[in-house]
Amino acid sequence: MDNKRIAVMDLGTNTFHLLIAEGPADNFTTIFKTTEAVKLGEDGINKGTIQPQAFARGLAAMQRFQDLILEHKVTDVKAIATSAIRSAANGQDFINQVEQKTGIRIELINGEQEAGYIYKGIDTSGCLTDSNALIMDIGGGSVEFIICNEDEVLWKKSFEIGAARLMDKFHQTDPIPVASIKELTRFLDTTLIDLFAAALKYKPKTLIGSSGAFESFAEVIELKKGRKFNIEQTKVYEFDTDDLLDVIELLIKSTHALRASIKGIIPVRVDMIVVASLLTIYMMQKLALTDVTMSTYSLKEGVLAQMLG
Repeated sequence: MDNKRIAVMDLGTNTFHLLIAEGPADNFTTIFKTTEAVKLGEDGINKGTIQPQAFARGLAAMQRFQDLILEHKVTDVKAIATSAIRSAANGQDFINQVEQKTGIRIELINGEQEAGYIYKGIDTSGCLTDSNALIMDIGGGSVEFIICNEDEVLWKKSFEIGAARLMDKFHQTDPIPVASIKELTRFLDTTLIDLFAAALKYKPKTLIGSSGAFESFAEVIELKKGRKFNIEQTKVYEFDTDDLLDVIELLIKSTHALRASIKGIIPVRVDMIVVASLLTIYMMQKLALTDVTMSTYSLKEGVLAQMLG
């Protein structure tokens, strides 16, 4: 009996995630899980550098993660860095300093690899069927799109249009002005041409939102209905289309103060959820996708499944 205890870190643009788990890939036990709002892309995401304060926050988070890894007697460790560290001029410097201070070796992956792990994570959550689906994973730095079914990936691509980047470009005033929404729409029309061609070819029937903003949509909907909702105990959630559209409309028209007061939206997501909402409604309308599902599994669960596999 091989009892590996694995720590997976997903070092994203806004949040650093740590997941410690053991057991079989398709039914692992979570030992410990935490998320830190590092905001690595703050003030620098579109300038291509990690700013000093963000750099320091990132290092501090990694030192806390290392303490937790030791405390939980982990046997195997994997740290994956994505868009923010990938595109930053001082990303390698960050990787080096983390290794010096904590001994953790960060593996830098490209958008293709990122999409591959996300597929594996979503597949592990059990929400894929034999009909084609479009997975959308909205990160802070990049967004991964994967057209797939339970058997295979048909097409995948990562675009550098994450929520932190879109917010920096289009959401400067609150509530977001109609002119900015139109600008964002035109930007997506020209940026996502490859995706539209692939969608014409493979005709996905369902949109699957991978964790992130989709978790917030689900929580807001359920809490508004007065239902208890535990995201930790949810693998897959199927949206009622009308509920989802109502919440998206509310968020797009909202002020920062209103969003901050809505139960179910974690602080790091209060502002980015506006562009995430616009991206979601855009995909639903553009590709005529009315069936929307959320999976709480994503990159880190995909990495974990591969390591436990």
